Amino acid sequence: MNRSELVAALSERAEVTRKDADAVLAALAEVAGEVVAKGDEKITVPGFLTFERTHRAARTARNPQTGEPIQIPAGYSVKVSAGSKLKDAAKGK
Repeated sequence: MNRSELVAALSERAEVTRKDADAVLAALAEVAGEVVAKGDEKITVPGFLTFERTHRAARTARNPQTGEPIQIPAGYSVKVSAGSKLKDAAKGK
């Protein structure tokens, strides 16, 4: 499902215009980005998803072409966890 299909499905289910559904989806993405960028809290949609910023330590990896070791600096990543309702949907329940 691409963005326009998602917006169409949301507008139909929520009985709002596609423009309003698209605005809500854009606002959700913007808020999630801001919260993850700050890194001091996480976003939880109960039973559905949790987004949080995690710290990745510096590590040594190998270049797959040459096999020589390379250093990867410490940084941040995003962890997305599925909630119980989403897990049940994936199981077909």
